[in-house]
Amino acid sequence: MGAARSACSRCRCGARERTARPAAGDGGRTTVRVLVVDDEIRNAELTALALRDAGHDAEFVNGGAPALAALARAPFDAVITDLRMKPPDGLALLEEVRARWPATPVVLMTAYGNVETARRALTRGAADFVAKEGAFHDELKSVLERLARERALRDDNARLAGTVASLARGLATIVGDAPATRQAVELARKVAATDATVLLRGESGSGKDLFARAIHVASRRAAGPWVKVNCGALPEPLLESELFGHERGAFTGAVRQKPGRFEDAHGGTIFLDEIGELPMALQVKLLQVIEEKTFTRVGGNAPVTVDARIVAATNRDLEAMVRERAFREDLFFRLNVFPIRLPALRERPGDIPALVEHVMRRHGASAEKLEPAALRALEAYAWPGNVRELEHTLERALILAGPDPIGVGHLSFARPELAGGAQASGAGAPPWVPAIPPEGLSLETLERELILQALERAAGNKSRAARLLGLTRRTLYSRMERHGLRRPGEGEEGDEAEGAGAAPGGVA
Repeated sequence: MGAARSACSRCRCGARERTARPAAGDGGRTTVRVLVVDDEIRNAELTALALRDAGHDAEFVNGGAPALAALARAPFDAVITDLRMKPPDGLALLEEVRARWPATPVVLMTAYGNVETARRALTRGAADFVAKEGAFHDELKSVLERLARERALRDDNARLAGTVASLARGLATIVGDAPATRQAVELARKVAATDATVLLRGESGSGKDLFARAIHVASRRAAGPWVKVNCGALPEPLLESELFGHERGAFTGAVRQKPGRFEDAHGGTIFLDEIGELPMALQVKLLQVIEEKTFTRVGGNAPVTVDARIVAATNRDLEAMVRERAFREDLFFRLNVFPIRLPALRERPGDIPALVEHVMRRHGASAEKLEPAALRALEAYAWPGNVRELEHTLERALILAGPDPIGVGHLSFARPELAGGAQASGAGAPPWVPAIPPEGLSLETLERELILQALERAAGNKSRAARLLGLTRRTLYSRMERHGLRRPGEGEEGDEAEGAGAAPGGVA
């Protein structure tokens, strides 16, 4: 036992770092932390010295019991043990290591090498078998180099599997198969694996929050914090403290030091939503964080260093804001490293059935609960509030319908426009509805022409023209005035008495 204690004292088992390190002067080759076990202490020491000369981190002990104690104190990348030792011998140590530390490979060495011994060792889980003859230290070095390559390959595969799983978890939450949706998802997939700053652009309710979370989950920072800040939700003094923190006594009520959201996001991702609402004074400070990775807390002087990936989002026209000097051009360029435009729902109506199914399933219902006419109404509507509006509409309809199927009436309770969409989408658009030409058309011009047609058919009688257009007479007068078809202040008296030969609508 005295020898065992002496050997452990000399090798300082368990006193070194837990992670493998590059060997000095080896061009970056991975160091293997190996435990050499032999009941002949001189042999154990010589083997460890030979492996250290090869750049490995080798420790040695004299026997199986000290080896188990050393392994219990700290992990090793490999164990090299003599086969013939006082109990526990090499095979017993192999079985114990396999049971307690299955990821640690064991290499057996013996002066009594033969095929039968090698077969027994390998069938019991040994990583390799080396005979103690000739330059067997060189053979041990080759074995360790192979084990190091295998470990690196396993680590790479594990990282790859983790990345694929993260991508699947993050981006699988995005529903839709329209070309514009697929393009946005593919861009998110590519940028997620990097630390590049991302700018998500799109209308309110188009899914910017969802994409930002998916990018974080699919990144190598997924295990780090996810921090969201709405830049338009707080006044400037509070927003600065929220983002960058404050020191004790920085302002009234600052009774203690408070870290900011950037510090909370260290090692992870910070999502700056509504970045277009960021006050000009804070834009300067954000620019410093992006460029230098440092900032100062409110009321402080000491710089704080932070490592946080930035994902920003806006529904504003930042280029126009730059021209109007409402947004710093240099900050825009720093944020616009990798822009992703998220399409509005009206640009991808083909995604509506899948979105409906997703929302219904999340609320414990089946998409079959929706009547065909109701689905047609959803597909025909323009959805100015995008996916968020669709979700809220379906949630209300589920409450109203109860156990019954969801019909158009349930949908149009808070969205009367949906009833018209269902009728128009029943058997295609009526033949008198013009097709939109490739270059587009003006709704204002179309409305003006329809009013003129109605006035002509009604022989100038505005009450009849209003009925032809499905409008009240007052609404018709208002729209005529907007299109220059009625003089401002022109009265409505005598409308019914207007004759067939009157000029249509009193066109100015």
